[in-house]
Formats: sequence, structure tokens, C-alpha cells
Amino acid sequence: MPPVVAAPPPPAYTNPVGKMLHDVRRERAAEVPFPAGDTRFSMARTMRFTRDPLGLLLDAYERYGPVFTLRIFHSNVVFMLGPEANHYMLVSHARNFTWRDGHMGDLMPFLGDGLLTIDGPFHRASRMAMLPMFHRERIVAMQELMVQEVDAALETWQDGQRLDLYAWTRDLALRIAMRALFGIDPEHHRGRIDAAHEFETALGYWSKDYVLQILRGPGSPWSRMLQARSRLDEIVYGEIARRRRTGRRGEDLLSLLLDAQDGDGVELTDRNIRDEVMTLLFAGHDTTTSTIAFLFHELARHPELAEAPGFDLDLAVEETLRMYPPAWIGPRRSVQTFELHGVTVPGGVPVEYSSWASHHLPDVWDEPAAFRPQRFAPEARERLPKGAYVPFGGGSRTCIGMRFGQAEIGIIARRILGRFRLDLEPGYVLRVRQSPTIGPRDGLPVRLRAAAPAAGTGSAPVLAA
Repeated sequence: MPPVVAAPPPPAYTNPVGKMLHDVRRERAAEVPFPAGDTRFSMARTMRFTRDPLGLLLDAYERYGPVFTLRIFHSNVVFMLGPEANHYMLVSHARNFTWRDGHMGDLMPFLGDGLLTIDGPFHRASRMAMLPMFHRERIVAMQELMVQEVDAALETWQDGQRLDLYAWTRDLALRIAMRALFGIDPEHHRGRIDAAHEFETALGYWSKDYVLQILRGPGSPWSRMLQARSRLDEIVYGEIARRRRTGRRGEDLLSLLLDAQDGDGVELTDRNIRDEVMTLLFAGHDTTTSTIAFLFHELARHPELAEAPGFDLDLAVEETLRMYPPAWIGPRRSVQTFELHGVTVPGGVPVEYSSWASHHLPDVWDEPAAFRPQRFAPEARERLPKGAYVPFGGGSRTCIGMRFGQAEIGIIARRILGRFRLDLEPGYVLRVRQSPTIGPRDGLPVRLRAAAPAAGTGSAPVLAA
């Protein structure tokens, strides 16, 4: 008998009104009551969730405990915060939660059916096909390319210069992802398509208020997202067609995806490959960009840290990911009714964990708003409860590009600190936005200051374990 093929899911339904009606019907079909919380419609609460989700979730945690309900726009959503909740959803009972049916599916109009938005056998088969690209040996081999790109980007930096570090890193990280992961030369498209700008435009759709996201037609955020998607598709589909036409393969993920059609029970169409490429281009540059910006924001606010003889950049990066985990929320939908912390949660309803909120719980973290890298020193980290620190998710859906991102962040930060210190522009106040990852809403304007290398930073690339 032929091998069983892990078939891709059917096309997603994206009509916003239809999706809302579907959510309402499933909510009314719940067999048990929702956990306690704020379950009445409130536009003010909905707006706050788009503008200050961290404050909203921490307030609800204080009032209701680790499992609670908030009505966000049209739908009741169950939130579960804290170490036990994270471990329950990500590891011990992960099979009771689906991604595609949760609010993560809202990304499908742009990303398609990549690793972030698929479940079950197709997810497992797709992940297995890609894993060789993220083995430690492959990541080590990519570091030379990372160093080349970072050093080339730093060539234009001068003492006293002003720049937006967030925008600078966005361009750099996308170049690295395009070259290292997919063998795509960004220079080939320069002047025609600014890929970093198109990603920023497309992802900006999810930072809009809910009412604006519903709008369709010319000039709407939805229309701008689709236009940006089309321009990015031109790059990705063009490269897929070229590889098929020429038979060219390389040491990159696109080659693995093209060849995966012949083995491991995976059959990937051009659309499937496009969706995985788009997903990993998004994840591979957006998270790095945010982490570098937040890291240097904190180092600029605490300049004594980088100058200390015992400064450990790796600990500073981990603390940055605690305070500002880019993938700040994990939307799921429960399959069956379950109980956690003595609270019953219905099956078939939206259930979400939030690493951002869990990383700021005062009963888990001492002074959670303080930037304290030493909390990740080995002896302190051993005392953390299981599930307390989840910037890369956990379980079978731990971020596949974690090692790649750790290596890239370490190289960018070390190469910068080997030459410069970064001072925030006077009057700058950090405002965080979600679209859909968290990042600095107004960029990160800094002034460059030439400096000797800080102790503990070094200049050689180091791969995080």
C-alpha cells in the first residue's frame, strides 16, 4: 500500500462577519459555563486589549486568578497565565488545543498555512521536513554569513550618527533570513521591491483596531495588506519557479521544501512551500528585530551593565526575552472541556496563554518590571518553576528557529557592542505595539557613540546552546 500522506488542510475561511458568527455559535454551544471574568461586551476593554494588553491581563489576573474570561469585541476568550498554565497548554495537555481554529488563524490571509497555523499530521510532517535546516551544525555554518551581513551593515555607522535601530535591524534581519534560510539574494529585487517595508505594511494590519480590521475595499487596511502580500509573493513564487525550472538546489530551507515532495509522506505544492517560506521569513526577521531593539533600549537605560567586567550578554538577551517576548500570546481553541487550578473551561472555545503577562507576574518574578539579567544566572534559573519562562513556546511546537534566532541576536549585539554604545534620543519614551508580535511603536531612535569593546561581549559569533 502507498504511504499515508499528511495532507494539507483545506483553504481557510476569512470572511470576518462569517467568522464572528461562527465564534458566537460555538460560544453559545459551550456545555459548561465560562470561567469568571469580564464577560459583557465592552468596546473600551476591546480597545485596551489592542493598546495595553499587558496591563489588562495583569489586572484580570489580580482580580480573578490564573484562569479567567475576557470578552474581546464579539467573543469570550479564556486566558490562562502562569507556569502551570503554560506547561498545561504547551506540554502536558497540548493535544487538547488546536492552533488553526484559534485566533492564530487570523494570520492565515497573509502567512497562509505555515507552521504557525497548521495542526496534526501535516504540521508534524512539515516540521520534520524542515528540522535538518535547524540542526546545530547548520546554524554554525550560517554564522559566517550572519557576520558578513552584520559587518557590512555596520560599515555606514559613524560616531555621533543618529539612526532608528529598529528599522536598521529590520532590514538587516530580513536580508539574513532571505540569504541564510532560502538562498534568495535581496539585491536581485532591490529597487523594485523593498521586502522589509512590505512586511511592515502587511503586519501593520493586525495593529489596527478591530473595527478597522473588518473593513474591506480600496484603501482599507485589509486592501493594503493584500497588496503587500502580492508584492512579497512575487519574490517567493519567482524563486520557486526558478528553482523548478533550473533544478538548482543549495544548503537552504527552500531546497529542503522542494525536495520534501518526494519523501517522508509530505506532498507540498507551490502554495504550501510559499506559505512555509512566508511564515519563516516573518518569524525569522520580525522576532530578531524586536529583540535587538528592546535589548539596546534596556542597555541604554542601564549603561553601567555593559561596562561592568562581569557583563554577560547572553543573560541580558534572556532577560530581554522575559520582559519583551516577541511572540507574546499563544491563541488556541480547546477541544474538550478541562479543568485547571480548580476552574472548568469549556471545550470548543478560544483559550490563550500569554508569555508576556506570565513573565510579569509578581508572585513568580521578583520585581518583574526591572531589567535584571542576573535572574538568569545558572543558580537562579534552576529555581524557576517549570513553565515560568516560555519566550519560544514549548513542547512539540517550540519555535523551530530558536537556535537560528539566538545565534543571530548574539552576533548582531556583539558586533555592535564591539564598536559602539547606543544612547536613546532625549525625550524618547518606549511605547509597545502588537502587530502581531510586540515591538517599539515609534521605532528606536538612538545616537551612536564610538566605544571600546565591553567586557564579556567579545566580537566572535557565539551559538547559544
